[in-house]
Amino acid sequence: MQTCIVHLARHPLNFCVWNDRKEVAADLRRICRALTADQAGLELDAFEEKWAGKYASIAPAWRRAWQEVIPFFAFDPAIRKIIYSTYAIESLNRAIRKSIKTRGPFPPEDSATKLIYLAIRNFEKGGRNIRKWFAAGNHLAIMFEDRFNACLYLKPAWAKPDTQSS
Repeated sequence: MQTCIVHLARHPLNFCVWNDRKEVAADLRRICRALTADQAGLELDAFEEKWAGKYASIAPAWRRAWQEVIPFFAFDPAIRKIIYSTYAIESLNRAIRKSIKTRGPFPPEDSATKLIYLAIRNFEKGGRNIRKWFAAGNHLAIMFEDRFNACLYLKPAWAKPDTQSS
């Protein structure tokens, strides 16, 4: 289960007066953009001091989710841009579900795998967030050299060669 920082930051804005929304959002952005978890904690304390009187429920909501938030600060900002939101994951899952939903049973075992592969390939061809993923992939390869497998980007043996790329 991944915590969506975007939802954690946007949801409290629903309870803010319209005139305060930009300022509250800017203060929440300081928490999200902190370089370390300690710095983010200090920003959260500053946010709480500033807004506790007017919007008492925002900082406690962040504190309740704090154990799920602090692992994000271990990553480089390029990686955080990709993983701080669940939108990309939800979008890919929706594309896979859409391709599988209309099909009946999958008699050969590989047919479901092929269909999922093609759904992911079509999703990637849409060009959504590809540039951000390349930057994040480079940082992940450096951080997790022993666990990051470049073969993940290779096509399966049964996939046809891509004639468009050369």
